[in-house]
Amino acid sequence: MEKNNIIANNSDFLFLYDAAQCNPNGDPDQENKPRMDYDTQTNLVTDTRLKRYIRDYLSLSGKYVFVNMEDDKKVGMDTKMKAVLTQLFNDSNSLDSFFVEDPTMKTKFEEIKSKRKDGEDLVKFFVNKKPESIELNKYLLAQLVKEKFTDIRMFGCAFAVDGFTKPYTGPIQINWGFSLHKVQLMDSSSIVTIMNDDSSTFGKDYRVHYSLLAFNGTINKFAAQCTGLNGTDVETFRDAIWNSVPSLPTRSKLNQYPKLYVEVVYNDGYYNGCLGDLRNYLKVTPNNGLEETQIRKFDDLTLDLSALKSVLAENTGQGKAIKEVVVKSAAGITFSV
Repeated sequence: MEKNNIIANNSDFLFLYDAAQCNPNGDPDQENKPRMDYDTQTNLVTDTRLKRYIRDYLSLSGKYVFVNMEDDKKVGMDTKMKAVLTQLFNDSNSLDSFFVEDPTMKTKFEEIKSKRKDGEDLVKFFVNKKPESIELNKYLLAQLVKEKFTDIRMFGCAFAVDGFTKPYTGPIQINWGFSLHKVQLMDSSSIVTIMNDDSSTFGKDYRVHYSLLAFNGTINKFAAQCTGLNGTDVETFRDAIWNSVPSLPTRSKLNQYPKLYVEVVYNDGYYNGCLGDLRNYLKVTPNNGLEETQIRKFDDLTLDLSALKSVLAENTGQGKAIKEVVVKSAAGITFSV
């Protein structure tokens, strides 16, 4: 995969992490209990929860993230966009690099800039949908996504900001994760004090005993053409999905660790979903006669990867679907193709 060019191959990936004595994803409709499928007794985690881990990790790593706070405050998309434009217009070095691909846009920008009294007035002009700025607005947004917004290049965004309205479909899509076994919630008899605006209140503390969670995702080369996702971004994503979950431990999210990442890169002419949901090739069996709900740690189960290994091996080789398989695994898990 080229490092600095837009990706040229489709990929599917599988990601597993485990959670012990914590709340992987609180459900606001269920008193913030761990999100569950009560029919199957499996634990659920939304894709937005996983993406939040990744965005926070990218931000900690010095990457510019659009769906993020501004000055440690939650802000709307409009406010965030104005802040980004203000920073851009005040940084002449960054601004110059923005117009390298199209000098005519720089000429238009300079003409508009010369008629505005200051940076704030300039931002106001661009967000107020002036007819003479429409083409320049489109160029600025495309360059912002391409040059700055790592998370938008990965996950896309429906921009609904005055003067900058455009949907970007993310090349990287992730399903909700689910546990590979039945999960039991811990008794919630403990009471915690929650500080809110200098006031104290009380609530229950809901957690799972143990959950081995699995996500299925895709990286699509066609959507990448729109956001500019490149090989370096994919390497950044691989690092982020692996390291992000445990990187910002909070009281309710402590004890969550990555276990396995398997990315299947397809040859040209093959599309996402060639092998279906990769979680279908996994099987978990409790050890030592335990019931699934009695699993309390990774050593209490056997993760059978033989079906996954077989299907990947069968589809790798000259004239077959798979070009490359990228694997990251934690201690205690051995996997190769």
